[in-house]
Amino acid sequence: MTNAQIIFNNSLKLMEEGILKGSGILATVTDDQGNTKQIELPETIHTFATWKSLGYIVKKGQKATAAFTIWKYTESKANDEEEAEGRMFMKTAHFFTKEQVEKIA
Repeated sequence: MTNAQIIFNNSLKLMEEGILKGSGILATVTDDQGNTKQIELPETIHTFATWKSLGYIVKKGQKATAAFTIWKYTESKANDEEEAEGRMFMKTAHFFTKEQVEKIA
């Protein structure tokens, strides 16, 4: 499962629990039995680092809305004779909503 799928599935669950709000955007989905229905997509959540890369900063005093595990990539340092090797592992990440961030001036 990709990080996008992990975040989407957890976002839907958090919206059902009332932790996240809906975005107002509807999507048509089909289940394994071929049944289709429309669902409202949850509001967008990102990690601190992702918000920062988008030009936002988390407001002072804000606590993460959610925390769950996603894939993380790391690359080991290369020796002179070897090339760097990368590996993937699961790591807990903390997520913030748009209401918890502000645009960097």
